[in-house]
Amino acid sequence: MELLLQFLSNTGFYLAEYRNFVMLGIGSLFVYLAIAKQYEPLLLLPIGFGVLIGNIPFFKGFGLGIYEQNSVLHYLYFGVTTGVYPSIVFLGLGAMTDFSSLLARPKLMLLGAAAQTGIWATLLSAMALGFMPNEAASIAIIGGADGPTSIFLTAKLAPHLIGPIAIAAYSYMALIPIIQPPIMRLLTTRQERLIRMPEPRPVSKKELMIFPVVGLFLCCFLAPASIPLLGPFFFGNIMKESGVVDRLANTARTAVIDTATIFLGLTVGASTQGDVFLNPKSVGIFLLGAVAFSIATASGVIFAKIMNLFMTEKINPLLGAAGVSAVPGSAREVHLVGLKEDPTNFLLMHAMACNSSGVIGSAVCAGILWSFMM
Repeated sequence: MELLLQFLSNTGFYLAEYRNFVMLGIGSLFVYLAIAKQYEPLLLLPIGFGVLIGNIPFFKGFGLGIYEQNSVLHYLYFGVTTGVYPSIVFLGLGAMTDFSSLLARPKLMLLGAAAQTGIWATLLSAMALGFMPNEAASIAIIGGADGPTSIFLTAKLAPHLIGPIAIAAYSYMALIPIIQPPIMRLLTTRQERLIRMPEPRPVSKKELMIFPVVGLFLCCFLAPASIPLLGPFFFGNIMKESGVVDRLANTARTAVIDTATIFLGLTVGASTQGDVFLNPKSVGIFLLGAVAFSIATASGVIFAKIMNLFMTEKINPLLGAAGVSAVPGSAREVHLVGLKEDPTNFLLMHAMACNSSGVIGSAVCAGILWSFMM
């Protein structure tokens, strides 16, 4: 009987507390949304299942938890805390990105820059609410709607906040179909949503090969701290466009990025142990994240409307919402909102131009914040 009682006292049933059940509910919700609703399943399914793994109660000191030295999960988490996984993800993103639509209409880069307003507005808001500068900078980058960038910067500035910031960033990326359309409709008229974009000009192979080199120099000379993200990103892109290392480019955009995404999502989810994750700061981060993402979306749309005041060839203001770096979710949502107004108005390629510039913009902002806060 004594052995039986000792066994029972070591089970998760005995060790569980309410915080575990709260997080298990959140993890189950993520898994449900990924499978049943197909909300960004490549992100939510690994994270949601990681939340379930990380919140199964266990007795401390046995080398099981993600925060315990020498545990398997702790070793896997090393790629998050050092920024290795985000850099690998950026390598794969670069190998997947087509900059032809951006090079065809360079002015659309401005919309990607305008959407980064959400980062700076949230930085000031977080500091006003009492967060330390390093914490505020990590929270602010959620406004870029870029999960890997948020994780990378937080790992450098506020590693104790990786869990809530990563969950907030990826949650809002997954909820793009819910968050962005109302903002787009609120800030635009039907006449503006019906604006048709002209066909982009053909972009030469030479331009596509030169752009990653020029982009690397311009961005990384401006913000050298962005090299760990934009270096692999532009390298992946030149592998794709050069055509001489197709095998490497294909590996980067398939096996490599998929592997990094699996371990990134799983370990970030597992880092949300109830006793570490559930605190007032986490609630504040989620609220500020929602504000940041909303401001970023609105800023892009409003800036497109301002540009139209000075242009004879008008831009569809919906494209401004794709200035956040949630690739390709926000571009797809812009396209769908445009199709609801006019089933023959195809905005996807133009939105991808804004989307890809948003990826670069958020990484540059992360580099600037890192250099200022260190």
